[in-house]
Amino acid sequence: MLKVVLATNNTHKVEEIKPLLPKIELLTLKETGIDADIPETAETFVQNALLKAKAIFNLCGLPCIADDSGLEVIALNNRPGVHSAYYSGSRDSQKNMKKVLQELQNETNRKARFKTVMVYYDENSFRYFEGITQGIITHEPIGEQGFGYDPIFIPNGSDKTYAQMTLEEKNKISHRAKAIKKLAEFFEQILP
Repeated sequence: MLKVVLATNNTHKVEEIKPLLPKIELLTLKETGIDADIPETAETFVQNALLKAKAIFNLCGLPCIADDSGLEVIALNNRPGVHSAYYSGSRDSQKNMKKVLQELQNETNRKARFKTVMVYYDENSFRYFEGITQGIITHEPIGEQGFGYDPIFIPNGSDKTYAQMTLEEKNKISHRAKAIKKLAEFFEQILP
């Protein structure tokens, strides 16, 4: 079984990703003894994910998967985008959501999308896989599940925010799940 390191310290992401890649032995940073938080300093999701994957590969020598995700709100010119994690100036999800809701206070166009780019990096090359889920921003946080902006995002075709969904429900439609599905298809091609 192929061993791959998941380049994140975010336990919620690990919980979402592991069940979607059952044919891969997915190791967390903690399991590999790596204590690193790689700053996301690039201007695109692909560049940020690649930056993290390369850094972790250089530390452990094992193939890596890294992602960068963000919320793009149409009325905010696709902000917060790559700056989603620190949109309010801190990594505090409550403050980040509050800032988005304040900026949309008098806005009728509440269309948004969640975007994920997953990068697979090994000694030979890198590949990236994108997932997008369209939806709308609520007027207030709803739900207790998930993380980040989940309580203010309702995907198209649903009447629930991500934060009202079980992990299984979210993994059927989420941006991250869509990117991971493409990654899983890639693994099917390269694995014996």
